[in-house]
Amino acid sequence: MTEFRVGQGLDVHAYAERADRRLVLGGVRIPGEPGLAGHSDADVVLHALVDALLGATGGGDLGLLFGSSEPEYADADSQVFLAGALGHLAEGAWRVNNVDLTIVGERPRIGPYRTAIAGSVAGLLGVDRTLVNVKATSTDRLGFLGRAEGLACLAVVLVQRDVG
Repeated sequence: MTEFRVGQGLDVHAYAERADRRLVLGGVRIPGEPGLAGHSDADVVLHALVDALLGATGGGDLGLLFGSSEPEYADADSQVFLAGALGHLAEGAWRVNNVDLTIVGERPRIGPYRTAIAGSVAGLLGVDRTLVNVKATSTDRLGFLGRAEGLACLAVVLVQRDVG
């Protein structure tokens, strides 16, 4: 018998005022765009994904495992957080079935980076590229995202494990 669980994640970061911040989405560097403010590299894609994976398996959330006040995570690559979440999945014999990611904001245009982000996320998860979907939308200039003050990402995952 196979057990399935669904998890969702949401992450939001404002654009950084520091000019030296790099924009990283799903582990992919997006050139020519302002970076996001945050304790780590503020990769909203990986942060939302980590929360979705942990949520599906009852593992809490990103802040519980990797506190934003912890000095060792200052400017950390969010791939470290994803590796921690994958370790949690492995302990429970969970594996990723598929991932759906929605990046929300006015900029940057995601189209030119969609394939690279999906490939990066699939590689980090150790799954086939066809199991990761990346899409983007705007808020039609409504709210802080519509004013291009930051970016958000929603993640939905399906995980499974064999039982019995």
